[in-house]
Amino acid sequence: MPISPDVKLSNVITSSAQVLTGAPNDHDALLDMIGQARFVLLGGASHGTHEFYAERARITRRLIDEKGFTAVALDADWPDAYRVNRYVHDHNSDTSAEQALTGFTRFPAWMWRNTELVRFVEWLRAHNDALPAQSVGTGVYGLDLYSQFASMAEVLVYLDQVDPESALLARRRYACLDHFSDDSQRYGCSAGYGLASGCEQEVVAQLQGMLLRSRQNLLQNGQRASDALFYAQQNVHLVANAQRYYRTMFRGRVSSWNLRDHHMTQTLDALEQHLTDANRERAKIVVWAHNSHVGDARATEFGSMGVWNIGQLMRERHGRDAVLIGFSTGHGTVTAASDWDEPAVKMRFGNGLSGSYEDLFHQTGIARFMLNLRDNSQLRQLLGTNRLQRAIGVIYRPETERASHYCHAKLSQQFDAILHFDETHPLEPLEHGRHSSTGEVSETFQVGV
Repeated sequence: MPISPDVKLSNVITSSAQVLTGAPNDHDALLDMIGQARFVLLGGASHGTHEFYAERARITRRLIDEKGFTAVALDADWPDAYRVNRYVHDHNSDTSAEQALTGFTRFPAWMWRNTELVRFVEWLRAHNDALPAQSVGTGVYGLDLYSQFASMAEVLVYLDQVDPESALLARRRYACLDHFSDDSQRYGCSAGYGLASGCEQEVVAQLQGMLLRSRQNLLQNGQRASDALFYAQQNVHLVANAQRYYRTMFRGRVSSWNLRDHHMTQTLDALEQHLTDANRERAKIVVWAHNSHVGDARATEFGSMGVWNIGQLMRERHGRDAVLIGFSTGHGTVTAASDWDEPAVKMRFGNGLSGSYEDLFHQTGIARFMLNLRDNSQLRQLLGTNRLQRAIGVIYRPETERASHYCHAKLSQQFDAILHFDETHPLEPLEHGRHSSTGEVSETFQVGV
């Protein structure tokens, strides 16, 4: 009986796989492939898998220790992540990583308030504390734009301290949003029907005014004020982009997704420029985000619909200086919710659908492995055709598995490397079912990404 193409491909994968054993040298080959790249994007096939978070932390520690990376950028809200940034630099009153992470209250809080993040943040604090005086430490930053109202509040706090007159003007400009009671969903719905048209002009005016004053403020206050100013500037940018995002959310799925990922890429580039200017050497940044944001969208069925994402934009802007690394799982359990704003629970999911990448990797019989897709021409060719690929967001709906959690992708064009864990386990939240409902709604396309 002739050998099927999938069996042949499975044999090629088996012979090419770098087996992961948990040893300190597990990622030697991966770091060799990364080389001198300045952006490493680490994905995840879910938002609730222990192995993805733990392995991203292991890789990130080596990037910091061995390759001089000085920033970890999360697909998280900017103000909440910046509180963690202050903690790892010993710049606030938080006394533990768990306390520094208490800012993450919005659904899904478990994405960042979990035991793996506590361990990593404590490691990062200890790493920074051990550096010689005047050394550049490594910070933590958020890329997402859901914190519209929290970012407005942070802008006002900053202006109250440095420019009270401008703070009064900002309050007047932001007043058009007061009656939405910190509810972005209500604002988006109203904006979609043209009932909040004046807010966008006021928010953009605030952005333009603050940018004009930023250089003068720096000249007056010196470099010590640069981080505070940058933090405030990014909050102003966020509010302006959130306005556009919520206006498009109720009109078209592609446009809102694209605006969100464009904002995250803008934030990443702004962060790189700020750190480069501050430290007088080219910054290196590692990104933690879902596969759907990290993998090149042009290699997925969504790319043909006009969707782009961080991975695509970073490749277009930075070429091989951006390395895209995906994560995959065959079966196991995951922390997720059954619907938006529902409590997080542990859910079981089965083996990948027949013919999917998950099914293909399962056939190798290897528990954990890494594939270098960029430098292996045979793998690039064999994994360059469309196959089903699974993605679980903050929501998991097993009853609609195929429709909700699979899309077609060309793996070797989507990622530079893939790490597969055949059986995975749920992420452990710090609290079960704890989050605040802020009127946010789930992202488009694959459920809850």
